[in-house]
Amino acid sequence: MADEAVTPGGLARVLSDGRRLPMIGLGVWQVPDGPECVQTVRWALEAGYRHIDTAQGYGNEASVGTALHDSGLARDQVFITTKFLPRLRDPVAALEQSLRRLGTDYVDLYLIHWPQDGPTWAWPGMERAAESQRARSVGVSNFSEAELASVMEIAGTKPAVDQVNFNPYANRRALLQACERHGTALEAYSPLGTGRLLADRTVGRLAAEYGRTPAQILLRWCVQRGIPVIPKSTHRERIEQNLQIFDFDLSPEALASLDALDTTGGTGTAQEHKWW
Repeated sequence: MADEAVTPGGLARVLSDGRRLPMIGLGVWQVPDGPECVQTVRWALEAGYRHIDTAQGYGNEASVGTALHDSGLARDQVFITTKFLPRLRDPVAALEQSLRRLGTDYVDLYLIHWPQDGPTWAWPGMERAAESQRARSVGVSNFSEAELASVMEIAGTKPAVDQVNFNPYANRRALLQACERHGTALEAYSPLGTGRLLADRTVGRLAAEYGRTPAQILLRWCVQRGIPVIPKSTHRERIEQNLQIFDFDLSPEALASLDALDTTGGTGTAQEHKWW
């Protein structure tokens, strides 16, 4: 894994296709379309974030596009991820609708949101999206070790990213190792455990020891291992705090104490309970 300084927000993961995925981005899952989402993304861009992660299934791509336009930033200065909703069946046609809502000619990363109806059927459409350059990089989300391997067997263009639920409680070590073998970057969503981990005693002890917020400790646990993160917040102060994770290191002992919180047994699965 290679890191390079690319934005005020820190470093980037160099993907297998040579493109750069910022090590931290703002996730907008469950942020309602409209003024709240526009303001949240605007705050993030003002703070220095250069990655915004949305999805067709979130219903807020238009708000992300509005905030991006209003920011005045050049399009090539912001990394935009969206995700293909499998029930739409055609990744290329669905992407065109996403681009219309986002108000842009391309997305930087396009992911299959989950492997509904099997892991491989949508991948040829994802490759067509990449060939058209309407999606600069393509990948998957919520794909297990076995599902990722199935895609690799039929892929001409390999998935650049597998975005999964990953944090100290969900330390999917076998899946992380599989991604590394395939040259796929594992990206962590819910790196704060949807807020549950913020109250964990070990996390709180380390936050006090390092003079950091619990969220900063959890995000640092990921990025120190080369795992990009997309925390979600709609609070300006927390959005800004979450970006301040590149000026300290956790000790090996601190990392190990967080590792010990895992409840998955180091699984190769991406989801304990699938919703599709």
